[in-house]
Amino acid sequence: MREPLYGAAFSSRVPMVELIRTGDVIMLGWLRKRLSEAGIETHVFDAHTSSLYGGALDAVAARVMVAEADAARARLILAEAYRLAADE
Repeated sequence: MREPLYGAAFSSRVPMVELIRTGDVIMLGWLRKRLSEAGIETHVFDAHTSSLYGGALDAVAARVMVAEADAARARLILAEAYRLAADE
C-alpha cells in the first residue's frame, strides 16, 4: 500500500487523494471555485509546470488534491463538471 500524501497547504496534516489531472485551466479554475464553495479545501500540484506547456503535455498536467475524507463529495462536484461539459 502506498504511503498517503500530506499537504502543507491544508490546515493540518491530512491524507490527500488525487481528484483529477488536467491541463485545462478553465476546468481547473471552475473546479477549485466549486469545491471551495462546498467547503472542500484543495491543493494543486504541478500547476506551474503544467502552465508552461499550456496543457499540451498530459505528463505534466496539474493535479487537484483533496482530503481523503472529502473525496466522495469532491467526485460528485467533478461529475457535475462533466455533465455541464457534455451539455455544451
